[in-house]
Amino acid sequence: MSQCILVAGIGNIFLQDDGFGVEVAKRLADSELPEGVKVADFGIRGVHLAYEMLDGRYDTTILIDAAPRGEAPGTVYLIEPDLDIDAQQSASMDAHSMDPQVVFATLKSLGGSLRRVLIVGCEPLVIDDGIGLSEPVGRAVEEAVRLVHSVVDDLAADRMSQEVVAKR
Repeated sequence: MSQCILVAGIGNIFLQDDGFGVEVAKRLADSELPEGVKVADFGIRGVHLAYEMLDGRYDTTILIDAAPRGEAPGTVYLIEPDLDIDAQQSASMDAHSMDPQVVFATLKSLGGSLRRVLIVGCEPLVIDDGIGLSEPVGRAVEEAVRLVHSVVDDLAADRMSQEVVAKR
């Protein structure tokens, strides 16, 4: 498969709804996905995510995370973020935190490049000390799993179309 996809669950399971990405990644890891798709739980290990992306094998990275945007708790989003990142931001990298912008800046400062990045986010209800997702965010996990499957299927279909055109 010429296109590889990284699906990265991120977040802190000790901050209730911030563990959304970790839970979705756990469910996805138990599901059937096309060849070339890697699912991993990065939790709060932003440096590890930057290094995973460094070798350039992923054409698309899908981050799964809690994403406060002002909607009702449990609302699931598909976001394509602005990737115009300043590599100097990486100086503030904390080995025990996960800020995607800082991860991307770290990647760039290490000489890597960003390709396509998508975020499957969920509006949190609570991000306080505690373990376990709130009821609305817990219900959103399956919706996010379906959304990731749909995005991966669309990317695989695009890849197949491109391969057919290239063979002509």
